[in-house]
Amino acid sequence: MKNLLFYFLFIFTFSLFSQEIKQDTTRIQNLEEVIVSSIRVKQNAPIAFTNVSKDELGKKNLGQDLPILLNSLTSVVTTSDSGAGVGYTGIRIRGINAQSTNITINGIPYNDAESLGTFWVDLPDFASSVENLQLQRGVGTSTNGSSAFGASINILTNLISKTPYFENSNSIGSYNTTKNTFKFSTGILNDYFEFSGRLSKIDSDGYIDRSSSDLKSYFLQVNYKKENTLIKALSFGGHEITYQAWNGIDEETLQSDRTYNPSGMYIDQSGDIQFYDNEVDNYKQEHYQIHWSQIINSRLTSNLSFNLTNGLGYYEQYKENDNQDFVTRKWLDNQFIVGNYSLNYQNNKVNMNFGSSYSEYDGDHFGKVIWAQNTAGIQIDDRFYDGKGIKKDFSNYIKTTFQLNSKLSLYGDIQFRNVNYKTSGSTNDIANFIINKKYNFFNPKGGINYLFNNHNNLYFSFARSNREPTRSDYESNPNIRSEQLNDFEFGWNLTKKKLNVTTNFYMMRYKNQLVLTGSIDDVGSPVRENSGESYRIGLEVETVFNLSDKISILANSAFSDNKNKNFVTSMDGELVSLGKTNISFSPEIVSSLNLVYSPKENVVVSILNKYVGEQYMSNTDSTFSKLDAYSVLDFNFNYDFKNTFFFSEIVLSALVSNLFGTEYVSNGYYYTYDDTWSDPNSISTIEGAGYYPQATRNYLLGLKFKL
Repeated sequence: MKNLLFYFLFIFTFSLFSQEIKQDTTRIQNLEEVIVSSIRVKQNAPIAFTNVSKDELGKKNLGQDLPILLNSLTSVVTTSDSGAGVGYTGIRIRGINAQSTNITINGIPYNDAESLGTFWVDLPDFASSVENLQLQRGVGTSTNGSSAFGASINILTNLISKTPYFENSNSIGSYNTTKNTFKFSTGILNDYFEFSGRLSKIDSDGYIDRSSSDLKSYFLQVNYKKENTLIKALSFGGHEITYQAWNGIDEETLQSDRTYNPSGMYIDQSGDIQFYDNEVDNYKQEHYQIHWSQIINSRLTSNLSFNLTNGLGYYEQYKENDNQDFVTRKWLDNQFIVGNYSLNYQNNKVNMNFGSSYSEYDGDHFGKVIWAQNTAGIQIDDRFYDGKGIKKDFSNYIKTTFQLNSKLSLYGDIQFRNVNYKTSGSTNDIANFIINKKYNFFNPKGGINYLFNNHNNLYFSFARSNREPTRSDYESNPNIRSEQLNDFEFGWNLTKKKLNVTTNFYMMRYKNQLVLTGSIDDVGSPVRENSGESYRIGLEVETVFNLSDKISILANSAFSDNKNKNFVTSMDGELVSLGKTNISFSPEIVSSLNLVYSPKENVVVSILNKYVGEQYMSNTDSTFSKLDAYSVLDFNFNYDFKNTFFFSEIVLSALVSNLFGTEYVSNGYYYTYDDTWSDPNSISTIEGAGYYPQATRNYLLGLKFKL
């Protein structure tokens, strides 16, 4: 680590003093964008992407997690364990699970290094601190951290506020959901400094029984800006206590009592059903970032970033085993250190980025018994398993956009990534869990963009991505292999005064894709397996049509075919080849239609329809694993009062989700087990499924005051 820090500092210092520093007003205005410029793409890039602004998020931000706020985007499907969008939420893009979506915050990887998942519940109300974000579909451009394997989301947090402000946002709604947020900024002090922050508190009972959420978060930022230099120091984090709701319910319960939650259920000594009060996930996470962005001259900029993330928490569960009862806590104590460096060179024809990223993850996994009854030999607070995972990730990339002439531009991007992952000790199920894996990945990308005229352009790109398995993948199968994706994208953009149309065709070809089996483990994490050769072929269409100054239509549709070429599984005690099957959790149709009406400048009314086609929770095309298609309508209202009383702004917001009260399921799991009891001479495979029902009609009301 020390050698790497020296390497970063040497390059940064050399680049800083080897060039004459010149004042450039235009570049200074965009200095904060340097932090994410190396991993984002611009309009002429041959990549499918969507930019989302602070204002767009703010209209719907009444307490729900960030994935739910992105639900209307192309190829996006979201879900919520509690059913109401607060607490544990998930997002899939192009049918690809969150473990294959790369998330960065100010260029710093946010995906958990071991699970590759993203736990938004650890950063409640983070949308209130987002300036803008870019969602790239497909492999996209090279980024920091684990490779994007289907999508990436690059987030930039709040920019410097030139003027001071104080803001208080409050929301109340269904299932006793409340949100209270305080934000402030000092504005620029002494021409150089700005200090800003946020405190948030969110509570919700959840739509599902006892799926309560107690969420606290903060965001603090200090900025120093002088001419060509920007230094940002940030600290943000959250503490979440959520009652577990990942067990789901079976088909019969779905029909009779769709809000039922079996988590925490046990039989007391009188033979009565009880529910354990503290069947919770209790986790605290804190992030510390520092960024140094420098305009070296009118063509050269650089950014140096460091990050420290600390996490500590546990799952608490009541366990029954015959007449023995006990309560366990499964702990995770982890630390994540990251260093990034990027250098950008730009002139009239060339835009070149060089970047390096290094990270170290150290995670302690252990379990404790905190209470026991009728259990001989169990010592309270003894660790019944104790393991460690250490992961080191080092990557370098260089990418260039070259403008050959006024119509044609070329894009090239190569990334070298080295991953070293080691485990020791035990897990809950494995007495001696020893993994020592090293990966060297080469990820090339390239593309072409052709501008026919001021209204039309075509692009084509190819990108390769390789990804390593996760800790839970190794727990399921120590011989599991890394996966590879070759992604081909072909698009057309039409841009006119009242009409914008973006059409993108993609073909994603996989080798050893780690597909979701449909099963989940004992803490709700998805189980994956290699599927050999597979592919995803799709067409995405986005349209923005301004009917008038007051009415706009925003629509997108994604049509796809997602197949395993020759899927092999165990059925009735034998390996069976099922041939071509559907990839799990991959609907063939996902669409969104948003009608926006603004009768006045300060009034916005929108109606959003989201449609998700049927999908399978397994790769076997089993009818047991099918999730039905659903269509949901949401209503959103915003009224902005300017300069009212002594406030500079008062905003009244309303969100009615699932306006027509549709009973639908957006997620679930599928499982099989071998039955030998019925006939000892044969093995019969039994199938089953669990479901996560989503809330029927529900609402949130918000009121924001700004000084």
